[in-house]
Amino acid sequence: MNTTQFGKKGWTPDRIGNLNDKTYVITGTTSGTGFEAAKILLSKGAKVVMLNRNPKKAEVTIASLKQELGNDIDVINIQMDLSKQTSVKKATEEVIKTVPQIDALICNAAIAQVPKQTLTTDGWESQMGTNYYGNFTLQALLFPLIEKSNGRIVTVGSLGYDMGIKTIKFDDLNWDKDYTPNNAYSQSKLAQIMSMYELQDRLKEAGKTDVKAYACHPGSSRTNLINSSGSFMMKFIFNLMKLSPLTQSAEKGAYPQLMCATEPNLDQSSFYGPTGRNNWTGPVGAHKLESHAKDKVVAKKLWELSEKETGVKWNI
Repeated sequence: MNTTQFGKKGWTPDRIGNLNDKTYVITGTTSGTGFEAAKILLSKGAKVVMLNRNPKKAEVTIASLKQELGNDIDVINIQMDLSKQTSVKKATEEVIKTVPQIDALICNAAIAQVPKQTLTTDGWESQMGTNYYGNFTLQALLFPLIEKSNGRIVTVGSLGYDMGIKTIKFDDLNWDKDYTPNNAYSQSKLAQIMSMYELQDRLKEAGKTDVKAYACHPGSSRTNLINSSGSFMMKFIFNLMKLSPLTQSAEKGAYPQLMCATEPNLDQSSFYGPTGRNNWTGPVGAHKLESHAKDKVVAKKLWELSEKETGVKWNI
């Protein structure tokens, strides 16, 4: 099954035209797939607003992008810590003041495999708090501007959604019992993906079909994600894996999010990523999404709980 709707090679950035009048907001661009995605969008003439936790790293990133692409690129960073709701709210205000439109919000940043149960300042398990609630608030608060722009929301999930317990543990969302790095991470990624299909349904119901929501994943890319928060053993295994043919470059890992942000007439109901063996590598296109990720009852319950937990309501 190595052919996708985009032919044998799958989707590649060659399909992106001139992006001179487009604005993209991307989280987590100081390394890995987020950096590569920002670089490709800038190389096509887009304006890019980066949201990163560490302003020093963001400065270095902008400097290296300018060195590679020239000083004329239109790129700025707004400081945002996805794990803190106050930081997310402040950053969204800043974005709305700074840009008149958002053609796509690319939610790329995430944390993974946190060795011990850790709570965010808002009292949530750190992976759920960062990967899911952080994005829920970010998307909700930027939604009016995205809607005004007929823009898109792109969530970068992970194949982790199909590991762990494969549902949302409503009776113990913080894993006070039985915490494992993998289960908590998997749940946060499942929640992220689930919320995109729930959002699609809600937009459809409201007759707001000009805004598109997409879920994708990078496959198995050589990035720093596990290195930044995983346990020693996880890092050891992952770094061995990086040397094997089971992984691909971070640049290739950026293709699914770029496709979801720019490709016209892309079917929202699909799940996008590499279509090769195990969906880890290979040509980029649509591939199978396991049914638990579209469980309507769980998704609706999660959405309502999220509005209550964050105190943020979507204005759909």
